[in-house]
Amino acid sequence: MRVEYALIALLLVAEPSVGKDVSRDTKTKSDQQQALVAKGEVVAEMAKDLWYVFQARTGEYWFGSHTGGAFRYDGKTVTRFTKKDGLSGDSIRGIQEDKSGNLFFTTERGISKFDGRSFTTLKPVAAGEWKKEPDDLWFAGPPDTGLVYRYDGQSLYGLAFPRTKAGDAHYVQMPRDKFPNAKYSPYDVYTIFKDSKGNIWFGTAVLGACRYDGKSFVWLTEEELRNGSFGTRSIIEDKDDKFWFTNTLHRYAVDLPPEASNWYRKEKGIGDLSGHKQDEYSAFMSSVLGDDGAMWMAILGGVVYRYDGKSMTRYPVTENGKHHRIFSITKDRRGVLWLGTQANGVYRFNGKGFEKFKP
Repeated sequence: MRVEYALIALLLVAEPSVGKDVSRDTKTKSDQQQALVAKGEVVAEMAKDLWYVFQARTGEYWFGSHTGGAFRYDGKTVTRFTKKDGLSGDSIRGIQEDKSGNLFFTTERGISKFDGRSFTTLKPVAAGEWKKEPDDLWFAGPPDTGLVYRYDGQSLYGLAFPRTKAGDAHYVQMPRDKFPNAKYSPYDVYTIFKDSKGNIWFGTAVLGACRYDGKSFVWLTEEELRNGSFGTRSIIEDKDDKFWFTNTLHRYAVDLPPEASNWYRKEKGIGDLSGHKQDEYSAFMSSVLGDDGAMWMAILGGVVYRYDGKSMTRYPVTENGKHHRIFSITKDRRGVLWLGTQANGVYRFNGKGFEKFKP
């Protein structure tokens, strides 16, 4: 099973989770004339490969498909939006919202902003300055670039991580002339997480987790975070302000006092889940805190775990006895949990288990 997860992870590397020529919110008259009104297409049902779920502040739900664009559900009607409506690409890699209510879709071909009427593709700056503001939005860059993007409300900046010894060593171990199919950067980002102090964490393909506090970078490169080719897919801060990185083996205390020998400490976690049927691996793809502070972890193999700090509850996600591969777990504005799956639509928690959602 470990090999199977590695193969899946390599496929996901090629199709990510997730930078002065700038894009401005203020458009010229020509730009405004060229912007398409995104009417979308009303459809009877959504795609099956719905990897992401997001609820906007308006209450509408958006579902990001791996191949079929974005689907909006307003409580009555499902509307599909694709490249013909102005999306930069039909493979959705993430959905966010800014303080003004604009939606941002990360796609395989760029980042699209939706103002409720039209989609606009943001043009990233080739190279930008690392900084951090409270209202910034962060996006994973394309595969094999090692870039992340920061959007400050006016411009999209392409940012490269400072080189590390571990990154340089990976390129030496995996030279392109010997491994032409390894088309990924060790700095490629799978997940981005903002902690309770406003620090930005990046989970990478090979190098573990990196934290940026607005001034400097620190790396957490424990082998269990790197997980072979699985990478760091999920980062979560629990109710005790401790961090969990894509597996249940340990949790991490950070920002230790100056007299400590290191800036972080590994503590005992939940343990190894690999003995459980269907899970067979301790890594989780995605995680979220419930409104009660419990931690929910979505395992790729088709199981969700709830951990309240003392006990674990296991929720298999099945249909006709078959487990479905889970890609993401998220919480809507009412605290309801949702799952995005690789090929079986979306699921919603009903208080007892996860049931398939049908608009």
